Amino acid sequence: MSDFVFRWIEQGGYLGVFALMFLETIFPPIPSEVIMPLAGVIAARGEMSLPLVIASGTAGAMAGSMVWYAIAKALGYARFRPLVDRFGRWLTLDWPEVEKVHRLFDKHGATIVFLGRMLPQVRSLVSIPAGLLKMPFLTFVIWSTIGSAIWTTGLTLAGWVLGNQFSEIEKVLGPLSLAVIASIVLYYFYRLATWRPAA
Repeated sequence: MSDFVFRWIEQGGYLGVFALMFLETIFPPIPSEVIMPLAGVIAARGEMSLPLVIASGTAGAMAGSMVWYAIAKALGYARFRPLVDRFGRWLTLDWPEVEKVHRLFDKHGATIVFLGRMLPQVRSLVSIPAGLLKMPFLTFVIWSTIGSAIWTTGLTLAGWVLGNQFSEIEKVLGPLSLAVIASIVLYYFYRLATWRPAA
């Protein structure tokens, strides 16, 4: 997987970084924990600019998050309830939980978006409640961008610091990428097995 990402970035440059991070946010087939460190390695070799790599990754992540925000906002809070009632078992979600999230967003929406953009497994999903609950778009963009930029910068700098030690990074990132994907799948099945609707 890391070989594929490395070649994609080498061939696509900044657009390749943007596209990978966009896809990772829409549906994470390749985690950002793999994409951005490898982009940092290429920047350390002098083949790309470190600030532009970070900006491209952040922009790609933001583009993906805005897609989810727009979809959720178009669906709307009221129209979301029939989906929860019908598919709650598979979403591992019931309406009291949705209302709890609503109350949290009313009080701490900006903080939730900011922190959520830096948490694996939450990064892609946090845009959905923001859109459903019609968080002001500018507020969403500002806090989502700050969170995404911090996350992207940290991962990129990790790769940049390691520089040309690509073989060493690959030994870590290969298993790491599989572990991230496996943890997402296992967490879903755990939720599916243990979830019970509110009484």
